[in-house]
Amino acid sequence: MSALTLSSSSAATLRADAVVVGVAKRDTDGKATRTAKASVVLAPGAEAVDKAYGGKLAATLETLGASGGEGEVTKLPAPASGLKAPLVVAVGLGNAAGKQESYDTEALRRAAGAAARALSGTKKAAFALPVEDAEAVSAVAEGALLGAYSFTAYRGKDEKNGKAAKDASAPLAEIALIGAKPRDKAHKAAVERALVVAEEVHRARDLINTPANGLDPKTFAAEARAAAKAFGLTVEVLDEKALAKGGYGGILGVGNGSAQPPRLVRIGWSHPKAKTSLALVGKGITYDSGGISLKPAGHNETMKCDMSGAAAVFSAVVAAARLGLRANVTGWLALAENMPSGSATRPGDVLTMYSGKTVEVLNTDAEGRLVLADALTRAGEEQPDAIVDVATLTGAMVLALGNRTFGIMANDDAFRSALHEVAEEAGEAAWPMPLPGHLRKGMDSPVADLANMGERMGGGLVAGLFLKEFVPEGTPWAHLDIAGPAFNDSGPFGYTPKGGTGSAVRTLVRFAERAAAGDLPSLG
Repeated sequence: MSALTLSSSSAATLRADAVVVGVAKRDTDGKATRTAKASVVLAPGAEAVDKAYGGKLAATLETLGASGGEGEVTKLPAPASGLKAPLVVAVGLGNAAGKQESYDTEALRRAAGAAARALSGTKKAAFALPVEDAEAVSAVAEGALLGAYSFTAYRGKDEKNGKAAKDASAPLAEIALIGAKPRDKAHKAAVERALVVAEEVHRARDLINTPANGLDPKTFAAEARAAAKAFGLTVEVLDEKALAKGGYGGILGVGNGSAQPPRLVRIGWSHPKAKTSLALVGKGITYDSGGISLKPAGHNETMKCDMSGAAAVFSAVVAAARLGLRANVTGWLALAENMPSGSATRPGDVLTMYSGKTVEVLNTDAEGRLVLADALTRAGEEQPDAIVDVATLTGAMVLALGNRTFGIMANDDAFRSALHEVAEEAGEAAWPMPLPGHLRKGMDSPVADLANMGERMGGGLVAGLFLKEFVPEGTPWAHLDIAGPAFNDSGPFGYTPKGGTGSAVRTLVRFAERAAAGDLPSLG
């Protein structure tokens, strides 16, 4: 994790390997536009750097082809004198803010992340981006920290000294925020929160990126135990014997085909002054082959990421503890490996769930809803004020919303709207989705209470309706289908790396913060 400090030094005088400034685009008459030919303008914070260029930094950047577009990175050498740093990195913020406006926090977050990624392998960088208030400080700090990420656990060692080989993709080591106030309580609190949130997003990313032969249900549970010990959390792990004794037919039914038995982990943070209790439930399929309904070639190479929901829940609970939130936050990690074998559940088998309901399994590749169903029922027994589950659940949601947006379904419209608002605050793209009642009939089974499949069209909504069957009546519940944004198998962008992204961690943390503050009327 990169070190982060607040600096009262000037961007011109701070010793660093690079200084980052913001640039934006504005049309020639000075008004922000998305259509007119744009000229580059410097964002607040770049004044000292511009002075070192004799007031010609914007013109120089334009000559180099910079447009100020969001996330665009332009590197140029520092002038012979006037700057301690040898390199200037100009990062685009998109359309320029007007005199009465400030830059959007997500634009700042993405810009800082893009700059941090561009400085991989660098020791120290000074970020002179607009930080006019604590919210902006938080956005820049969080973006830079999220962008400074690299998964190196499986990198080779240098044969001569046994140490990790020098890697130019190693994350930026030190971040100094210029313009933020080191003695300002709000600024300090913003940075402290950003550090916690970013570290927990990194935790989730690391888990997601770990290959299945390095992370099975048992080792995932061990990670939870270690974190619980480190941060004062309670933890309970149900192994395969306890799951059988308790009647967790969904989790066992999915895990039966694997040599690595399933687990159900309960990890909890409690505050003595808490007035709200939240249950977070995460799908944790550490590898999903599809089971007997085997995935075709080309669809299973990244299925180590099918535990992204459990990773998000785990990290969010740890973050709640580290932030000392005045809420009781419990995470339920439904962990299993979905594999084909002679002991695997077959299409047509009927499972008796923890709730007592029976489910006909028509497709063993619709396994996430089975493990979640047991975990949702168990979480509901503790009568929380709200339940939120997170899962890489359906390809249908990816088709509907693409690779960067997760869907939100709920049994209460106000609660769904609240979660959407929270996601937007956190800077995560999400969209509310319905749960049409007429789709429930498609899950009727001639031999069981319901089937794990329904109509093909609207498959993401069908999955949500299936989960709803296992939520206690009267308890606000939301389902986040993060199948699209959980794993980025294309190029990195903004603060988002290639591979595991940590999707939903920030949304869950913000949700817990607002609930702790009594700022979610939908829970009233």
